[in-house]
Amino acid sequence: MARSHRRQRTWGWSGVALALPTLVACGPPPAAFGGMPQQTTTMLEFINPQPIALASAMTSPLLFDTVSDFAEGVALVRLSTSLGYIDREGNLTIRVADDNITVAADYAEGLAVAQAGAYFGYLDRQGQWAIPVQFRKAKSFSEGLAAVQGGTKYGYINLQGEWVIEPQFDLAERFVGDRALVKLGETYGYVDPAGRTAIPPELRDAWSFSESLAVARIDQLYGYINPSGTMAIAPTYDGAFSFSDGLARVRQGRNFGFIDATGAMVVEATLPFASDFSEGLAAVLIEGQWGYIDRTGQVAIAPSFAYAADFSEGLAAVQKDGLYGYIDPKGAWAVEPQYTNAGRFSEGRARVQIDNRWGFIDTEGKVLTGVGFKGLE
Repeated sequence: MARSHRRQRTWGWSGVALALPTLVACGPPPAAFGGMPQQTTTMLEFINPQPIALASAMTSPLLFDTVSDFAEGVALVRLSTSLGYIDREGNLTIRVADDNITVAADYAEGLAVAQAGAYFGYLDRQGQWAIPVQFRKAKSFSEGLAAVQGGTKYGYINLQGEWVIEPQFDLAERFVGDRALVKLGETYGYVDPAGRTAIPPELRDAWSFSESLAVARIDQLYGYINPSGTMAIAPTYDGAFSFSDGLARVRQGRNFGFIDATGAMVVEATLPFASDFSEGLAAVLIEGQWGYIDRTGQVAIAPSFAYAADFSEGLAAVQKDGLYGYIDPKGAWAVEPQYTNAGRFSEGRARVQIDNRWGFIDTEGKVLTGVGFKGLE
């Protein structure tokens, strides 16, 4: 089942959630249909940039080849072959020490997944190996545990790199509320942090929990189960998505609507496409233009954008006349459209593309400056 731009999962394990090929917006994704969801780390799809002369008007903007969102106070940046993490002031605070590392992820619970050669391990906050390279695949930590592939099966390790749940699953997801989605053969179930079966692997399709409910498929229709495995919302939808802001996006036929945690239809399924709710608003496609609705289904920001992303920290990236800027919840420009690409705000910073490079701005549009890798020269 195709998903919105947020909170998606990758079952292919083709790598970790990375910041390397970047980031963000253009055109609406296809309508969601049945099948297993796919995760990406980006909100939006990459577009071909059109260079604009912004750098000359700025004071030494700190720019990189690729960047990630800020997480745990730092953001992953790449300049040529150098990898490191900068703080919110633009200082390089973590230099990735091993030159064999080709990709790395955001920090989560103090550790960051990194790849050297064909295998994965975890970096500490000094950029050194905290858990040596040894796994064929690895995911970020959540609730003190991380799903990793040892041999051909997946299990879970703790922050010290010790096996807590021995490798036994064909696929494994992160823990959310003491439940982790796992796959055995062709069916899905859930385990608790001790590795005990919490919900038997009898589901043909299922998602991780969100707001105490998880998408589950029965026959060809989707509904929601609670942490005990009981069907809380009957499987009556052609497509279903994780709860966010107390509402879940569902698909009936080719149109989308929203239900609440009781299963009541709050916004009728009449929308050709919609994103999940975030900060009280959801991006929707109406007659070929993007705008936003509120939780009652009323238009809150008129559809006038070529693309609109989810709100984050009070602002949303939107595209107007080929350029990206940020609007507030009333639809007013907080940062005028001037970037060839733009991402969401995280920890007070958003990644933006300037002259084919990537930098960061604050909520007022001020470009981050700093020494970056130059401090090491």
